[in-house]
Amino acid sequence: MVAVGSADPGTATSELRWSVVIPAYNEAERLPPYLKEVVGYFDGRDEPYEVLVVDDGSVDDTAGVVRGVSEARPSVQLVRFPRNRGKGHAVRAGMLRARGALRLMADADGATPIIEVNRLETAISAGADLVVGSRARPDSSVARQTRLHRRMAGFLFNLIARALGAGDVVDTQCGFKLLRGPAAQDLFGALTIDGFGFDVELLFLARQRGYRVAEVAVNWADQPGSKVRVLRHAPGMVCEILTARWRLRRPRRPS
Repeated sequence: MVAVGSADPGTATSELRWSVVIPAYNEAERLPPYLKEVVGYFDGRDEPYEVLVVDDGSVDDTAGVVRGVSEARPSVQLVRFPRNRGKGHAVRAGMLRARGALRLMADADGATPIIEVNRLETAISAGADLVVGSRARPDSSVARQTRLHRRMAGFLFNLIARALGAGDVVDTQCGFKLLRGPAAQDLFGALTIDGFGFDVELLFLARQRGYRVAEVAVNWADQPGSKVRVLRHAPGMVCEILTARWRLRRPRRPS
């Protein structure tokens, strides 16, 4: 792993209000406008923050794009892995390196505008430990633009996830989630799934460990160039969550 940025990992978490973790795989084209949006938003809040872009073995110039931004914006850091390990691995690495009191994961395509973090922050203030952005919760104040086949596939996958114990979260796979720092450190430190099924394992663990989970509707627009292929990835994701469910239901051996 290679890390680029000026922040000291030893700095106390309490000194930093926000961490934004953006997993990226071959995102040299889609990442720059969203990264600009993220930096502009948090600069406007006037609170200490960091943005960790985790390059998951990209073969394009994703790393170069982030380096260019970090030269002018020390709050932006690049965490780079030499080979592709999966979105779950990338987010986990970013969350465990992050130091913020609040830690947001956001997809590099910018499908969810960064200002939607305000909705998630409200739920944190109300007592939640983990807030899931949702493309499925009904809310007249938000707009969703998504293709029908992806909407139907997401609906079926979420039915399976909920039946297996993901709780009452309607949209497990939205890539926009906010956690309190201690909860993020605990939960991501225990995650094992490297692929796209990590979101469900995160909810399994949160429920098992008694964390307060909220789901909040967010504005979302489907972006071209998605890395998730419904027919290709769905079977593997189901296998991942079945494995995670089996592992978590096994009784722990006495230490």
